[in-house]
Amino acid sequence: MPKHNSLLRTKTSSSLSSCFLYAAGTSASPLLAWAFWSFFSSPAPSANPSFSRGLASEAALSCPAGKAGHNRSYDPPDPTFYDDPELSYTIEKTIKNWDEKRREWLEKHPSFAAGAADRILMVTGSQATPCKNPIGDHLLLRFFKNKADYCRIHGYDIFYNTVLLQPKMFSFWAKIPAVKAVMLAHPEAEWIWWVDSDTAFTDMDFTLPLDRYKAHNLVVHGWPHLIHREKSWTGLNAGVFLMRNCQWSMDFMEEWASMGPQAPEYDKWGVIQRTTFKDKTFPESDDQTGLAYLILKEREKSGNKIYMEDEYYFEGYWMEIVGTLENITDAYTGIEKRERRLRRRHAERVGESYGKVWEEHLKDAGYGRGRGRRPFMTHFTGCQPCSGDHNQMYSGQSCWDAMQKALNFADNQVLRRYGFVHRDLLDTSTVPPLPFDYPASDLVGGAS
Repeated sequence: MPKHNSLLRTKTSSSLSSCFLYAAGTSASPLLAWAFWSFFSSPAPSANPSFSRGLASEAALSCPAGKAGHNRSYDPPDPTFYDDPELSYTIEKTIKNWDEKRREWLEKHPSFAAGAADRILMVTGSQATPCKNPIGDHLLLRFFKNKADYCRIHGYDIFYNTVLLQPKMFSFWAKIPAVKAVMLAHPEAEWIWWVDSDTAFTDMDFTLPLDRYKAHNLVVHGWPHLIHREKSWTGLNAGVFLMRNCQWSMDFMEEWASMGPQAPEYDKWGVIQRTTFKDKTFPESDDQTGLAYLILKEREKSGNKIYMEDEYYFEGYWMEIVGTLENITDAYTGIEKRERRLRRRHAERVGESYGKVWEEHLKDAGYGRGRGRRPFMTHFTGCQPCSGDHNQMYSGQSCWDAMQKALNFADNQVLRRYGFVHRDLLDTSTVPPLPFDYPASDLVGGAS
């Protein structure tokens, strides 16, 4: 198997049921290994407890009188950590006392301190060069538009990266240097949310339940029993994760990155990972198995700060999701026909208030896996939209059709606020205007 940049992989389909995942990991591991990767294809917690409660909640700061919102033109001359010539954004240099440095920066920039405890910044990206697949760049643009739509609707900032910040940390390893640099560049953000380029938001109203994670620093989609009991590398997916901007995370990323291709013990870590996780078939050390190893072997140091989310589609495998989208559309349309408040036209800026109305009707669905709720995020693992080297378990046409359907399904939720909708989920171009009081007033030709 070729190494480094020539190796094409796709990420494992971690949103399947636990049983299917483990069976796939053990009985079809060569295929899964080939299909594993999508593009970018720890010390004990500090004594300072700020990382588990949020820095802004400790600072208890508010915006200065007369200054609404963030003051982007104010940067006082007082020295901050940015004035330290030893500061480095690179993954190789250790960051110390980050909680204190962040707190001091927020104290000097009080307009950013208010609300910082729940502030999220999304990070995603793709390769620097054009895609080999003729429609790859178009697909990446649509995936990025989807993320930008979600962030705009909920008031999140987003950073799109197209370069390797550590040249040797190729492919799936590239996310770690990017996340560290973003933490240093954005001390005002409490959470950094990495989302793979081939992942789409398919519920534009759903927001992360941050209260569930208030005692944790890292959220990843996975199943603890597959890691701890079955010792399966398919027990989680590292393509989407939420990481708190704190010293614990800096230390954790440094340990995680020590298994990467830039590290002197890269080959050794490949052997350790295969020895520990028997269903891992390829020899190289990878980010997902490295994360599983840290959860398995260093539970006392890091596991109690890591939340493995499996109650909703924090990232969902596309093959189990896309076939349900029409039925979900019908179910939501039925709710709108009964609930006049959801049919009311409104500005996009106040859309979250209507999301709360949706929750009144979806409360019996819980967080939604298999309960008729829109899947939060759909991950097209194995489709490789940029390279086109899709998993041979399915055809390129099935990937294309599935991506079109999911992206148009999500786009309908956005376009509704602008007065239009895709009539057919496989028709990206046609968007008839919506009649007043839709869907009580039917759309001519129907909408999927």
